Amino acid sequence: MFFGDWLQRRAMLSPSKVALIDAINDNQPITYWSWNQRVNRLANFLRDGLGIRKGDRVSIYAMNRVEYLDALFACNKLGAILHVNNWRLKPRELEPLINDVAPRVLLYSQEFAGQVDELRPRLSSVQHYIGLDQVTDDQDIHWPTERSNWPQTQPPPVELDWENPWIICYTGGTTGLPKGAILPYRSITANSVNTIVSWGLRPDDVVPQYMPFFHTGGLNCLTLPLVHLGGTSIVCAGFDIDQLFDQIENLGVTFFFGVPTMLLAIIQHPRWESLDLSNVRLVMSGGGRCPTVIYEAFWEKGVEFKEGYGLTEAGPNTFWLPSEYARSKIGSVGRPLFHVDVKLVNEAGEEVGPGEVGHLLIRGPHVFGGYWNRPEATAETIVDGWLHTGDLARRDEDGDYYIVGRLKDMIKSGGENIYPAEVEDVMHSHPAIAEAALIPVPDPKWGEVGRAIVVLKPGATLTETDLRDWLRERMAHYKVPKSVLFVDSLPKTGANKVDKQRLIEQFGSSEQEG
Repeated sequence: MFFGDWLQRRAMLSPSKVALIDAINDNQPITYWSWNQRVNRLANFLRDGLGIRKGDRVSIYAMNRVEYLDALFACNKLGAILHVNNWRLKPRELEPLINDVAPRVLLYSQEFAGQVDELRPRLSSVQHYIGLDQVTDDQDIHWPTERSNWPQTQPPPVELDWENPWIICYTGGTTGLPKGAILPYRSITANSVNTIVSWGLRPDDVVPQYMPFFHTGGLNCLTLPLVHLGGTSIVCAGFDIDQLFDQIENLGVTFFFGVPTMLLAIIQHPRWESLDLSNVRLVMSGGGRCPTVIYEAFWEKGVEFKEGYGLTEAGPNTFWLPSEYARSKIGSVGRPLFHVDVKLVNEAGEEVGPGEVGHLLIRGPHVFGGYWNRPEATAETIVDGWLHTGDLARRDEDGDYYIVGRLKDMIKSGGENIYPAEVEDVMHSHPAIAEAALIPVPDPKWGEVGRAIVVLKPGATLTETDLRDWLRERMAHYKVPKSVLFVDSLPKTGANKVDKQRLIEQFGSSEQEG
């Protein structure tokens, strides 16, 4: 297979099309032609100035910005591998991950200059530090100054095949050290093709990119497919609701994506009621079960809303629900994408039938290339060609899938299985609740029971007794949380999902009371 230089090909095909709108710098538009030229400068510098070649690792420690995407496509031009760092981690957490990858180059932005200085003495493989805004050491390279010294011409082409890695993206690591998921050209290209042909992306789509680029949802959900197709991305430093609303009203946003916590914040914002969404053709949720109230809020605005599913190790895009079923199948992620195969199995590895809950297995060219330096973990995750996701799902008679929850999250209470996502969905429909999560706690009689961790809306009041009584009217009694704790906020992971592991560590003791 030949993959070649993505950005150069798109610049040849769509030279004057706006590729990026730089929301960090006054919404400056950048065409594919001019973007390719600026990326060539970085690629030529890495190659001829620093000696970076195919297979070398380049690590980046920065917030979302155009230079982040420059680094991604410069690595593509050279066959180098971009290692993306989760900037929410502390330096002591990042140190073993960077050393695991052993990059020759580390690019950093000014927000993390202090953290880089702390890491510097312990990163033996890093030969060159490149400051994207400033330098904190006389030996560092200041890229804004260096940029003009390098030509905009194409660097010599590099042969790339299916399994050559393009990105290393570390998984969340809720249990043990995070693992570096290798995303080769095969999986990135297949995910892009799946997304374009199954989700119906268009060259005239304008999509804000505020999901962190250190996460597969930031780079692979829509950013890379839009480059493949020739669409337009708005590059945002992060998620800012007022900025998003301004972009919807002024920049022609047609499509945006978010995790449920983001979407809840959007529909609870004071500007929501007056927001004009007439140009937005689709909004999608991913990263966990989406509360029904979010569906209803977007539908009331006349916007098509759907729920997706994915993970770093598979795309991440995996399913699509046809529009004609969107309102009749709330909670369904739909059918597998064009080049994706899935099945559900029980604990014995046998396929389960419609309506039964099983472990979700996935296969297809979009599946990742294994874990960096972790052959045992790779072998445990990909068995006989099937990716074991660790997620539970069920399939209806029409072949549409519903994600029930994480295999490890499931609460086994007195012989009954409780799926937290189901209970959380109901809790989110309570008018006083802003966010809620269900975690297991030990119980001498039932083995374990559910505990609700609840954040109330500003000014709202709710008691444990009232919430439990309200839930009993809406679900089987064994699913109702046996205790409720009210907190100011829920901890989030780097992907802005609720961090269940931290909640269990904080509130999972049977001694705690509501």
